[in-house]
Amino acid sequence: MTFVLWRVFYNVVIVPLLWIAFRTIGLVDKKAARGIRGREKLFEQLQHNLARLDPKRKRVWFHSSSMGEFEQAKPIIAELKQRHGEVQIIVSFFSPSGYEHSQTYKLADVITYIPFDSAAQAKKFVQVIQPAAAVIVRYDIWPNHLWALRRAHIPTFIANATLRENTARKLPVLKQFHRALYNTLDYILTVSNEDKNVFQSFGLTNPCIEVIGDTRYDQVWKRSTESKLRQVLDPKILTGKQVLVVGSSWQEDEERLLPACFRLFKEHSEFLVLLVPHEPTLDTLERIEGEVNGHFPSIRFSNLHQYHDEKLILIDSVGILMVLYQYAHIAYVGGSFRSGVHNVLEPAAYGVPILIGPDYANSQEAEELVRESAAFVGTTEDELHHTLKLFLESEQDRIQAGKRAFTLVSRNVGATKRFLSYLEKVL
Repeated sequence: MTFVLWRVFYNVVIVPLLWIAFRTIGLVDKKAARGIRGREKLFEQLQHNLARLDPKRKRVWFHSSSMGEFEQAKPIIAELKQRHGEVQIIVSFFSPSGYEHSQTYKLADVITYIPFDSAAQAKKFVQVIQPAAAVIVRYDIWPNHLWALRRAHIPTFIANATLRENTARKLPVLKQFHRALYNTLDYILTVSNEDKNVFQSFGLTNPCIEVIGDTRYDQVWKRSTESKLRQVLDPKILTGKQVLVVGSSWQEDEERLLPACFRLFKEHSEFLVLLVPHEPTLDTLERIEGEVNGHFPSIRFSNLHQYHDEKLILIDSVGILMVLYQYAHIAYVGGSFRSGVHNVLEPAAYGVPILIGPDYANSQEAEELVRESAAFVGTTEDELHHTLKLFLESEQDRIQAGKRAFTLVSRNVGATKRFLSYLEKVL
């Protein structure tokens, strides 16, 4: 199909189906319903916020699907503001969680939802914000918005671009559609050579495709440096202890990890666990306490003023996981007995060996840490117990694995500056 035919097909067939799906999901899913409500007065609120800005100053639009992707945009925005303080930053999200949790972000001049991807709304959105450049973080590409940017001759980038060799986008018909779509971009700046090769396999003729690395390394490096200045635990609690920090755990993680920890509590009196549930709701906290307290006493972080050498500290506060990793001798990162592992770079930046479960293919950095023998996979209670026991009893093995993790992070820092070398060409 030609470019025009793909646009017609998308708008006549796909957009109505997406709209029906969007509204239907909103009837049963609270998160989706928040997204629908948040878009009801999108343009009215957007124009009100833009009216406060100087229209003569250049604007750069950054779009992220959710908060995780936005973390990858933050180092770019910070460096851009430092170099070009006059540039205005427009930030958009698809997800309600990203939009809601970013409201206190000070470097953005305007924060908004991206409108539904109809041709009319996409055109209006681009006309209203009038960006000098558009940056899409990682993968959240909406065709009508790309086409509106192209018609307006606005340079468009993908930052931290990544695409697996076995992506469904390479299937017949889908490949032709995505070739037409990617050809509307100006720059596809990838995480790795493998990603670059996959994008090139679409036979693209327009975008500049180059490897710049992953800005997540810059962000986690910056956050780890800042977190070391914060202390949230009394040093007396940590004296003589060997600490496992469990980050973003789900019930599936805890079902395997906690029994391994119970065995280690008996074997190593100095072993201490700081457990940070992914969703620290009251139900979750009470469930974990029910599982733990029949074996060993635990205490909540909010009650640490009453600490009496409990073996497990259950973190019932949000936003301090990165700070807690500085106390870790070993880290376990959750999610990989569920839908995919969470952020493994945070403990790696502290030079801590990392344990994960079997489902980590969603994370390129987890795969690399495993290849470097800096992260270790446990699929059963026994395997997790074995690896934890090794690092508790062999300081040399633990330190060497941590060094490999730290080295991986430190050698990948610098993607932000490489990305800006391309963005600054069009500003």
